Amino acid sequence: MYPQWADRDPPTDLVIGTKDPSDASSLPGYSGAMTDSAPARLAGDELSVPCLDGVRRRYLSFDAAAATGALPGVLDAVQAFVPWYASVQGGAGYKSQASAVGYEGARLATLAFAGRCTAADDAVLFCRNATEAIDRLGRLLRLRRDDVVVTTVAEHQANLRPWARAASGRHVQCGMDGTFGTEDVVALLGGRPRPALLAITGASGVTGWLPPLADIIEAAHRRGVPVLADVAQLAPHDRLPAHADFLVWSGPKMYAPFGAGVLIGPRRVLRADAALAYPADPEADGSPNVLGAVALHAAMETLSGTGWPVITAHERHIAAMMRRGLAAIPQVHLLGPAGQGADSQTLPLATFVVTGIPHGLVAARLAAEHAIGVGHGRFGAGRYLDRLLGTTAERGENRREIRGAIRASAGISTTRDDVRRLLAAVASVVADVPPVPYHQDPSTGDFFPAAGVPAELQLNSVIGGA
Repeated sequence: MYPQWADRDPPTDLVIGTKDPSDASSLPGYSGAMTDSAPARLAGDELSVPCLDGVRRRYLSFDAAAATGALPGVLDAVQAFVPWYASVQGGAGYKSQASAVGYEGARLATLAFAGRCTAADDAVLFCRNATEAIDRLGRLLRLRRDDVVVTTVAEHQANLRPWARAASGRHVQCGMDGTFGTEDVVALLGGRPRPALLAITGASGVTGWLPPLADIIEAAHRRGVPVLADVAQLAPHDRLPAHADFLVWSGPKMYAPFGAGVLIGPRRVLRADAALAYPADPEADGSPNVLGAVALHAAMETLSGTGWPVITAHERHIAAMMRRGLAAIPQVHLLGPAGQGADSQTLPLATFVVTGIPHGLVAARLAAEHAIGVGHGRFGAGRYLDRLLGTTAERGENRREIRGAIRASAGISTTRDDVRRLLAAVASVVADVPPVPYHQDPSTGDFFPAAGVPAELQLNSVIGGA
């Protein structure tokens, strides 16, 4: 299916690169081995940033559930490919042919990464992100208002809004710990009319909980209901559910932050022609994101080469360490399933609230005083978070008082020493008075240190009375 070449195929290292994907020694700012082991390193892992006390500290990113850094192998692949980039839509030149090979190679690699052994039945559409991928599927399914789509309360809004616009909905509810069982899903699949689709998350980006996806997919198929699995959170951490009818995920959450999203599904639905390299996606507008696809290919190759047993064993240990450590800090309350052991089936993620301290202030202090980046707020899953917090959302509520939580999410490069530093920082924020006043932006609810902090720390965020 690749374009034909006059005399030879393009060199494969234009697509994937040849350097060790875990070798960060050539990255700017790299200053030697980390103090603890991890399956891989990311670009920027050794960068230092200024803190309120004037000391520069190594930046720790505990916000992988929102966006990850890039694997060095991804940067190598993109750097090697850029000189050969050209149009892949009808271009006859050598560089266009090279770009075509890279783009179509990424498409086949994506099928393999998802456990789809052949391109005969399934197709891959590259989108800008997972949200666009779900929107695209919503259009391709041509649902009517009287069709039913079953979703769950645990979904990100990206897997709720398209179906609310296109069809009628049934929503699987969860307990106060944020979990539900296969039987809860089955109860809604059996109603009339029979659902046109089950749209379900592969892993919660709020609690890290992994639904029993294999059992749920099997139960849906026994009832003749196709399944979309939103695996944006799962993809960088574990194998994908090969038997889901449709899969969506994105590069920015799996160490390839170059703007590529993926939609996989039956060719008869996605209407892509395997015999044609271009246009493979008749709905695509403008130039496709070839660099994003190449980056995603490199990330998938690195993850597969590292091995899921290695990755999951490391990340489960990190998850248990985070959860146990946070639960031991006074005033800190974890959200989600109670299990904290090393065998807990969760992502390396812990979401929590601190009694008496706004979630935005906790996040701001971790950043300004300890050089640690975490997520805070509602994480695109407000309905689910309200259930976990035991609250009810209010329309038009003041953003200064919006109900939310703090999320520390780790990944393939997180070490045990990183977790120890996070735990010490959270304990300090809980126990110590802020060294300077923090002001809250009324329009966003975010907190920022007052004036008098180092100029390089202020950036452009002197807000709210500073």
